[in-house]
Amino acid sequence: MAQSTAARLVVPATSQAPGVVPLQRALLWFAGFAGAIVIVEPSPYEIAVLTMLLVFGATGLRLRAAFLPLIALLFLLNIGYTICAAWLMDSSEILSWILTSWYMAVCAVIFAMIVADDTAARLDALRGGLIAGAVVTSLAGIVGYFHLVPGHPEAFTLYGRAAGTFKDPNVLGAFLILPALFALQSVLIDTPGRALRNALALALIALAVLLSFSRAAWGQLVFASVLLFALMYLTTPSTMLRRRMVVLAVLGIALAAAALAVLLSFDTIGNLFKERAALEQSYDAGRFGRFGRYVLGAQMALDLPLGIGPLQFHNYFPEDTHNSYLNAFMSGGWLSGICYPALIFSSVYLASRHVFVRVPWQRAYLAIFAAFIGAVGESFIIDTDHWRHFWMMLGLLWGMFAAAWQYVTPPRHFAPPP
Repeated sequence: MAQSTAARLVVPATSQAPGVVPLQRALLWFAGFAGAIVIVEPSPYEIAVLTMLLVFGATGLRLRAAFLPLIALLFLLNIGYTICAAWLMDSSEILSWILTSWYMAVCAVIFAMIVADDTAARLDALRGGLIAGAVVTSLAGIVGYFHLVPGHPEAFTLYGRAAGTFKDPNVLGAFLILPALFALQSVLIDTPGRALRNALALALIALAVLLSFSRAAWGQLVFASVLLFALMYLTTPSTMLRRRMVVLAVLGIALAAAALAVLLSFDTIGNLFKERAALEQSYDAGRFGRFGRYVLGAQMALDLPLGIGPLQFHNYFPEDTHNSYLNAFMSGGWLSGICYPALIFSSVYLASRHVFVRVPWQRAYLAIFAAFIGAVGESFIIDTDHWRHFWMMLGLLWGMFAAAWQYVTPPRHFAPPP
């Protein structure tokens, strides 16, 4: 009796009508792919999320108690934004910013609820879509950077940097990190045929990251790749597989270094690389530079419980905050300023506690964890508040927390009825 009851408690919610499960997974693939196409508004990603909500909502979507802290913090965060923007709502730009913030919060909860069931298969579908979308936008960025679009020499670029199907090269570079990590995992541990296909995808993605000339994306790709490799090495039980990972890593580093040397020999790439690779740019230095604004903005935040409202920072300083944690204080006052880091760092804490939990989707978990940690660090030097992939990763982590509950909690045993 106890065993049968426990078994019923962990049966995945995939016993749907014929055709429903393939449709659900296809929608997740499309959502991953559509996340790379945001050059138009509304983007295909918005269509994908709305369709997922309708389909998954109609066929079974559970709001678990495990999501209540996530929902509470997201709600308070956006309440703070809304209150502090009340006097600015006559501006369509401010209204759009507030609605977008609420939308990102809803997206995070949707992804959490979706991957909490049928977790491994749904993550695999999303992974495939993300890699396919990354390859498409990487190709667009590469083609655009080398002016290969007839009649449109500036297509898929911005300020001489690859932007792909994004509006900003920095966002292109940041989006590509997670697909790059998924491809890297395949190269390290998959069968030769699949590893080779993903090696080609990884090469294209890495080239697009380089041509985006985003310093944050460069650093994030290196950091997240090293972190992922270390976690995979520690969690892989096979000695032979560990040896293969080390050999491939050394070979990959050598090939990457050789390819980088060749690319930098071209003046157009080498000169911009040297300019962008400098640790401090002109807009970083000085009293009102990027880092000077952090100090001045923090001082303002302490004196303004209601902040200054969204998109108002540039009215006081030469540029925007370029720091998501400072922006939360400025845009939503103390309420948002406290809730945003509480949300992010509580998620990081929970995520770190699940790294070594043996779950069927551990491989995907490690990649998402490494990419999210990189994005959290990048949030200190750039505004990630409305990056779709950032909130998607946050939701995925919380969904995996809920799904892993049965693996970290001892099963309950029920006494048979008298």
